[in-house]
Amino acid sequence: MHTDLSEKFGIEFPIFGFTPSEHVAAAISRAGGLGVLGCVRFNDAEELDAVLTWMDENTDGKPYGVDIVMPAKIPTEGASVDLNELIPAEHRAFIDRTLDQLGVPPLDDDAARNEGVLGWLHSVARSHVDVALKHPIKLIANALGSPPNDVIVQAHEHGVPVAALAGTAEHARRHIENGVDIVIAQGYEAGGHTGEIASMVLLPEVVEALGDSGAVLAAGGIGSGRQVAAALALGAQGVWMGSMWLTAAEYRLGARVEGKPSAMQEALLTATSSDTVRTRIYSGKPARLLKTKWTEAWNSAEAPEPLPMPLQNILVSEAHQRINNADNPEVVAMPVGQIVGRMNEIRPVADIIADLVDGFEEAVSRLDKIR
Repeated sequence: MHTDLSEKFGIEFPIFGFTPSEHVAAAISRAGGLGVLGCVRFNDAEELDAVLTWMDENTDGKPYGVDIVMPAKIPTEGASVDLNELIPAEHRAFIDRTLDQLGVPPLDDDAARNEGVLGWLHSVARSHVDVALKHPIKLIANALGSPPNDVIVQAHEHGVPVAALAGTAEHARRHIENGVDIVIAQGYEAGGHTGEIASMVLLPEVVEALGDSGAVLAAGGIGSGRQVAAALALGAQGVWMGSMWLTAAEYRLGARVEGKPSAMQEALLTATSSDTVRTRIYSGKPARLLKTKWTEAWNSAEAPEPLPMPLQNILVSEAHQRINNADNPEVVAMPVGQIVGRMNEIRPVADIIADLVDGFEEAVSRLDKIR
């Protein structure tokens, strides 16, 4: 499993692993892929700086990257306190009523309140870029399309290539015209923010649209070596995987009892590929989440329309905190792709990558026999 892109990045396998967990990202890099740390959860640039310093010290000198969130359309700016004033009272009342109905207890009086993910804001995302470029990162990816031109120029001045997710061939062409180096063709099956075209259709369209003008990574519905082989057969130079790492042994985010999976992981372990839903309730933009009692509540007749980014995430931020603390697998709020049906055990990252490589070799060998 070797491509021009794996050669360019100096990695053993063309497996790019996106994750909000620094422990998982570092493990992906150590195992021969390229770990990409999602930065959107860091409201404080100093906290991100500390985590990237940890990454520098725990990747064994292997390359890693970062993922930022800069929407093409600049959302409402402001501190969380200012933005809170824009949230309708009826939305807050629905949240409180729904959490009570689902049996989600309130936070302790002395608990720090989650102020929402301000990483959706351009100003915060720019601070993420500034901090990241002080570290030896090898890639900056933008989850919501092309970053602003000056950010692309800034990355290139530091010798760092830029990647951007695309849900159509036209999006992919625009990214390359804007100066993006790598397009991540993300199909409908993917977790988180995703478009409406399935990977099997989208990937060859993007590859044909770009020709030699830019490299393509395949994303959405990839969780086995056979699927990696299919992606490369369709013209991708590597794969971009996110959901699969949520059940990695190294994933430590979320409330948990030592030695046991978190409630989120328990929910993922028992889910099937049919147990996801594409909705705007997480961030204000369409994103695929695990289907739970929380997502079903937003489909009820009394549920209000989700707010635009970043107001929706600020609206649900404390709810997510309460849900996380409740430790109930039936009520979680987690982006995940349809590949969740394959995520049925907790395994170390190194084992996941080893299985991907073995499955790839088996698939290629099987194809050789039918030529």
